[in-house]
Amino acid sequence: MTEVGAGMSPHPGASLSAARRVRELAGLAGGEVVDLLVIGGGVTGTGVALDAASRGLTVALAEARDLAWGTSRWSSKLVHGGLRYLASGDLRLAMESAQERDILLRRTAGHLVHPLPILIPLTPEVSRRSAVLMTTGLHVADVMRRGARTPSSTLPPPRRLTAVETRQHAPTLRETGLRGGLLYWDGQLVDDARLVVTLARTAAAHGARVLTRLRAVRLTGTEALVEDTVSGTTFSLRARTVVNATGVWAPTLAPEIRLRPSRGTHLVLGADAFGGLRAAVTVPMPGEHNSYVTVVPQADGRVYVGLTDVPAEDVEDVPQPTAAEIETLLGVVSAALDAPLDRADVLGAFAGLRPLLDAPAHEGAQTRSADLSRRHAVRVGPDGVITIVGGKLTTYRRMARDAVDAAVTQGGLTAGRCRTARLPLVGAAPRAQLATVPAPRRLVERYGTEAPAVLAGAGEDPGLLTPIAAGTSVTGAELLFALRHEGALDVEDLLDRRTRIGLVAADRAAALPRAAELTERFSAPTRSAQLPPARSSPYHRPAPS
Repeated sequence: MTEVGAGMSPHPGASLSAARRVRELAGLAGGEVVDLLVIGGGVTGTGVALDAASRGLTVALAEARDLAWGTSRWSSKLVHGGLRYLASGDLRLAMESAQERDILLRRTAGHLVHPLPILIPLTPEVSRRSAVLMTTGLHVADVMRRGARTPSSTLPPPRRLTAVETRQHAPTLRETGLRGGLLYWDGQLVDDARLVVTLARTAAAHGARVLTRLRAVRLTGTEALVEDTVSGTTFSLRARTVVNATGVWAPTLAPEIRLRPSRGTHLVLGADAFGGLRAAVTVPMPGEHNSYVTVVPQADGRVYVGLTDVPAEDVEDVPQPTAAEIETLLGVVSAALDAPLDRADVLGAFAGLRPLLDAPAHEGAQTRSADLSRRHAVRVGPDGVITIVGGKLTTYRRMARDAVDAAVTQGGLTAGRCRTARLPLVGAAPRAQLATVPAPRRLVERYGTEAPAVLAGAGEDPGLLTPIAAGTSVTGAELLFALRHEGALDVEDLLDRRTRIGLVAADRAAALPRAAELTERFSAPTRSAQLPPARSSPYHRPAPS
């Protein structure tokens, strides 16, 4: 694996900045036609942009707000091998997940994805029959791990633990009735929003124009009416093909698409509440089939507990966890612990919406959102707009490949084969090389081989190398790097997406003054250059409400 942009300076082509945005937007607004226009800056949209650009196509991406603004930043931060899909009998999707996990772990994003041990405690609530079924499922998943050619040195095979060993991995588990545990391995992202930003920067390094604050109002198969929310200007972008990758918002631009969004809620707790976890812990949800609550330790001294899977009646910009969901998560986990958790232990909570494809109910029965397929689908609308929906974070690359294949066919484009299965993302390198990068481990896990460049960017200002507030390890150097190279334009971008300080309100409030000061001090003007007026276009759809 050869990384993109190793050394003390970031790869110049991968740098996203306010100045680059102004420059590239002016060219596109002036009438330049690209091969592919992508609408949406989440993991799917940035994955599509990278796939297309790496095949030699000219690409522009328009995101209404910021990279990873929507669903992509609200995941469990897991890159999983599809264990839950085995229980529902979807072997194809499980195998696809195992293959994509291997690609991220060993080829393209080893700095962002690492192996994670996961423990299933065998409590009195887990029957012996259920334990046998779980053990069988874990061994089938391990067969798929071998089928994906992931070595056991990366993801060891599952094994049974004694009760003593189980509590060594999770000290606060209730000892009474504990029969032991099942331990298996999966993949964990250091952060989902960071994956999206890294995809966008890698796409930019291959020539893609990545433009945030650019809201699509209407689409056809070859054109988009967009609003630059920085300048307030509305104009047209022209392309040979258009891909709608807006997730749960896809029907706004493609009304023929039918989705059944579901809401997944997570809690943020302090690691102290769990007494020093050495593994994630998965607890079956009582009365539910194939539903679990997982306690996932994070590198920043936090623990995420999630997640729910309930129908979402409304598609909100920022979904809010309900009190009932919070209590459910606390209750399920507390049942497996010596001392129950309560609301005082909750430092924060977040929720995201899954863009699940709608499925007809059978014989009048309502299909649960938890039972809807996590497969993705590519649809070509009556006016040629290509929409990619469904799927999940782990398989974003496969989704992107299928969407670009459809675009190449639809637009009659000349493009090379998909390269992303072996194309390292910015900062990626073999694990042995990452271990030698001269920077703190915390930075290497977020920036890979670019970690020294983050430190070097601080120049001679030692204040930029210190944490920006009590309770966080994030430094001013990281915020400066985000402003200069990661497309951050304001304080919200810095605190809520380039870093995840915003997940805990108290931490966000403490970090806000320093983040505002650095933004004022180092950010370049974001106002777009004077753009030409919109051309007349054959749009026929009303603007979204």
